[in-house]
Amino acid sequence: MIHAGNAITVQMLKDGIAEFRFDLQGESVNKFNRATLEDFQAAIQAVKADQSIKGLIVTSAKSTFIVGADITEFGDNFAQGENAIVEWAMPVHDIFNSFEDLEIPKVAAINGMALGGGFEMCLVCDYRVMSEAAQVGLPEIKLGIIPGFGGTVRLSRIIGIDNAIEWIAMAAPKRPAAALKDGAVDAVVAADKLQEAAVHLVQQAIDGRLDWKTKRQEKLDPVKLDMLEQMMAFNSAKGVVLAKANPAQYPAPKLMIDSLQASVTLPRNDALKAEAQSFAKAAVTPQAEALIGLFLNDQVVKKTSKHHEKGAHPVNQAAVLGAGIMGGGIAYQSASKGTPIIMKDIGNAQLALGMSEANKLLTKQVERKKLKPAQMGDTLARIRPTLSYDEFKEVDIVIEAVTENPKVKEAVLKDTESKVRDNTIIASNTSTISITRLAKSLARPENFVGMHFFNPVHMMPLVEVIRGEQSSEEAVATTVVLAQKMGKTPIVVNDCPGFLVNRVLFPYFGAFDLLLKDGADFQQVDKVMEKFGWPMGPAYLLDVVGIDTGVHGAEVMSEGFPDRMKPSFKGAVEIMYENKRLGQKNDVGFYKYELDRKGKKAKTIDPTAYDVIAPMVTSEKREFDAQEIIDRMMLALCNETVRCLEDNIVATPAEADMAMIMGIGFPPFRGGPCRYIDQTGVAEYVALCNKYAHLGKAYEAPQMLREMAENNKKFYG
Repeated sequence: MIHAGNAITVQMLKDGIAEFRFDLQGESVNKFNRATLEDFQAAIQAVKADQSIKGLIVTSAKSTFIVGADITEFGDNFAQGENAIVEWAMPVHDIFNSFEDLEIPKVAAINGMALGGGFEMCLVCDYRVMSEAAQVGLPEIKLGIIPGFGGTVRLSRIIGIDNAIEWIAMAAPKRPAAALKDGAVDAVVAADKLQEAAVHLVQQAIDGRLDWKTKRQEKLDPVKLDMLEQMMAFNSAKGVVLAKANPAQYPAPKLMIDSLQASVTLPRNDALKAEAQSFAKAAVTPQAEALIGLFLNDQVVKKTSKHHEKGAHPVNQAAVLGAGIMGGGIAYQSASKGTPIIMKDIGNAQLALGMSEANKLLTKQVERKKLKPAQMGDTLARIRPTLSYDEFKEVDIVIEAVTENPKVKEAVLKDTESKVRDNTIIASNTSTISITRLAKSLARPENFVGMHFFNPVHMMPLVEVIRGEQSSEEAVATTVVLAQKMGKTPIVVNDCPGFLVNRVLFPYFGAFDLLLKDGADFQQVDKVMEKFGWPMGPAYLLDVVGIDTGVHGAEVMSEGFPDRMKPSFKGAVEIMYENKRLGQKNDVGFYKYELDRKGKKAKTIDPTAYDVIAPMVTSEKREFDAQEIIDRMMLALCNETVRCLEDNIVATPAEADMAMIMGIGFPPFRGGPCRYIDQTGVAEYVALCNKYAHLGKAYEAPQMLREMAENNKKFYG
């Protein structure tokens, strides 16, 4: 054994070829944490000291290659400021450089995921062989940062400026065919031939049949493009990338391009310093803090969900009641992920609608070549439409998705319970109705939970699993595991009107109504909130959701929380509903909707909307300061999120923030309501609440925030 550390071993394989093997002890994956970097340095010294080594293959003992840097260590490093980040990054570059500069050929044998720092490890090798099962890429942009272990420098020299910018900006892992086509890897082989291929390649280099030194030198020298070619490449890239990523919201892509532009004319070491400086600039942005926080929050949510696996009973057969758009979407989602599902309704027309929805979604996948026709047929075969309960004795869980009416739901649930086994879980896909209330109609309330899907089911990642007062842990756990099996992210919440997401959303709509009452233009409000980062402003969102749905939800919420959600005036949303303006459902709401050339409903301005809501406007119409609109809208939403934490509706800030990101499109680069409060400053945020407290209870700072401000505490860190 040439080197045996806690992250890397080096041993001779044959004829001067050694294996440089990553195997981080105590972890399920390899990653570059402090311990790995220290061992990396030691392993390099061991290789240098052994004159018998003529070539290296770099391998992984785990099913992944290396997943990247240890993101949990970023917080401490990034909190020190730009200069300290550069001082942290440069010694890491020195380690990678010392490996790259070993006077022997090196081949990376990429067996699984090689992402971020993991792929940067591959780039310091002279050749890269990739398994057919592997993926490679630099996804750092998703975290609000740029590659920091030499990725921008080396990739641009290996595959060219245009390709490198596309790889880094898109942040998506590349499959073998794409990686080989762009020249990022030198060969793709079957998984069981990977080590053999790597050894063969390094032997060719040792024997002089491959000019590995010239290949390495290309990474050390500036990019071989003249100034005009460089200018054309960067101008073209900026136009494409920055059109998709607003630098005010996502600064990392522009910093990445600027870094590349500054470094392509420099030799490797100077180029790496330029990368380190741009990496540091990105790392200290609030967007990086928020996006890295989201990644860590996602891990918290997944870990929390995993705890439920032991308490769940297997789901081999599911059923859905109601075959509308929602029922069809649920059936599609279940079947597409491998769980057979019975779809029941009371009429053939309804069943045809549900099957049509599933068929439409599958057909689109076939058209996009994400699915083969035979696979579509297999998926459809897993959906069994029926008018009867005859097969329900074999069902492990029933998802009720009938109309959002408590009396209808209670009757359907009671009837269903009499047709299933005693241990069958029944879950209601309700968006607002209390699970505890619905459970009163059941003989076995312990088997009953809420399972709130968001529309459209196939696109929205979140599922709220609602625990009623009598819901058993087994019922909750089984529903959580099913949601995961269906490809969704489940978050468990306790029962209350609106649960978590809708409870938080409706004060936001209430703030919108109040702004219009005070003379704001709904178009200005939409533009400001979209610029803030929401995918659509509140007026447009209400049109998309359905004005009637908004009115129904508001009624439930005002009954549940009259102190802050029952308005003292008739709002614009209610007036729209009274005037039969339902939004996209009937093509007229705050906006008008007409089919465009592609046959999709396009939003257009409808001046008559102002006449409709004119009776509720009590102040002279005026243009509001954008920050006032943001403050009034966000305070109402964030305050209710905190109240959900106070009331133990949701367990952690991480789950609350993830629910808002996935459920209602909270701007990801702002990290969620709790992160937004932290970045505003808790004391400053409470001061804003005090400023607007005269507008009503929704604007008053919750007691939790007041205590946090007094004790100088934050939700994170």
